[in-house]
Amino acid sequence: MIVFDLECRAGGHRFEGWFGSTQDYERQRGRGLLSCPECGSADVGKAVTAPRLGRKGNQLAGAAPEAPASRDEAPGRSQGESVSHPVASRPLPPEALEMMHKLAKLQAETLKSSRYVGDKFAEDVREMHYGERDHEVIHGEATAEEAAELIEEGIAVAPLPFPVIPPEKAN
Repeated sequence: MIVFDLECRAGGHRFEGWFGSTQDYERQRGRGLLSCPECGSADVGKAVTAPRLGRKGNQLAGAAPEAPASRDEAPGRSQGESVSHPVASRPLPPEALEMMHKLAKLQAETLKSSRYVGDKFAEDVREMHYGERDHEVIHGEATAEEAAELIEEGIAVAPLPFPVIPPEKAN
């Protein structure tokens, strides 16, 4: 799969398009199958973007460089012409923020009645499931492999939507 940043030339709207190949993109564009999800215009093309390069495995992730406030000098743009920013840089809608705050509050309330067991989560929940110890509400850490094994054994587990700070690291 290839992800292209696309731009509606009629309204300057930016969005992503996923294609099997560059040829697939060209075929769809040639047949008029591409349209802007915001205004419906079929005048869509690839947006000018910086290459997406992955960092080396030995480098720490840093803050992404700040996008320029304006790209008036981009090819094909006249001086002073307004440019829409990619969807990813837009603030979340108020409804999404409200939902995330409610979800975070619900998680925090739920964790108050749960005991943190750290990286012993898989071991502890398995012991409870098989009757080797009393049941209690716990939360902790498990690798993806451990979580998959628990699910295969019929043990109900679910990831927490937001990261949890272990009690010994909280201030």
